[in-house]
Amino acid sequence: MGVAATQMERRGLLTEKGTVNREITAQNKLLKEIKARITRLYNWSKEQAAKLDEKRSVLEQLQQAQNAAKPTTTYGKVKALKESAAIFNFLMENGIASMQELYEKISTMNSDYYALRGEIVSTEHQIAKLNERLSMWEQYSKNKGVHKRLSSIKLDMRDTFTEKHRVELILFDAAAKYFDGLKASGEIIAPQKWRAEVERLTAHKDEQYQRMKAMREDIKAVEKIRKTADQLAKAESRPDREYDR
Repeated sequence: MGVAATQMERRGLLTEKGTVNREITAQNKLLKEIKARITRLYNWSKEQAAKLDEKRSVLEQLQQAQNAAKPTTTYGKVKALKESAAIFNFLMENGIASMQELYEKISTMNSDYYALRGEIVSTEHQIAKLNERLSMWEQYSKNKGVHKRLSSIKLDMRDTFTEKHRVELILFDAAAKYFDGLKASGEIIAPQKWRAEVERLTAHKDEQYQRMKAMREDIKAVEKIRKTADQLAKAESRPDREYDR
């Protein structure tokens, strides 16, 4: 963040750079969270789909698990009803009947995640590249006046002036060299265009993260299916179970 911004943040004063860093941290946390959840579901569904002895549909398994649970409180019954509705809607909307079809759906979710993450990373790299150019342009513009004044200083005063403004002159030279390199590669120096592109890409990145967040709903539905299926497996493993398979 830089020394100044870091000191302000430590005093409890929010800074633009600090806010950007917090957003990046939250976004990285979101990416890791969704990746971990999808990976767990993918591995589980793949294992379930490979069970050749399982002839029941996903819906049949869920219904049997819910019958075995038998919530007694009003809260428990309402919660179970809501979860059942959410699971049923997910299965119907995606045309899922078998565990193999559920596995294929999760595989698609997994592929969609990596494709979207790739788009996000690409967008962030473009933004970082443009922000670097804008930062160098600010550095160039800020110290351009000092460099210009140097050419008007008398020869016998230049050493004193150069020593006094050594940092500004170094920063200007570094920025000028940076832009010379861009020009040599055929780039056009267009700060206004860069700012506009950063704004466009930032808005696009926000949309990409909203799409990533929306994936949570399907993940939640599948996690409920897994939870219910695991409950059924545990119930069926008990010798005193009260219902027939």
